[in-house]
Amino acid sequence: MDIELIFKIAAIGVLVAVLAQVLSRAGREDMAMLTTLAGLVIVLLMVVNLIADFFGSVRSIFQLY
Repeated sequence: MDIELIFKIAAIGVLVAVLAQVLSRAGREDMAMLTTLAGLVIVLLMVVNLIADFFGSVRSIFQLY
């Protein structure tokens, strides 16, 4: 696993947490929730892409179709 992916996920988490706190303090709880949801979706897409690459590698190693 590439260490850069872990740093990217951590950076997204920190950025989303800061934005959510700022928006929450400004009284925009709805936007804070959408920001948190968007960050979650971005991270999940990154992880799903990584899992797809993993299954592609397993398929090519064992020559499965």
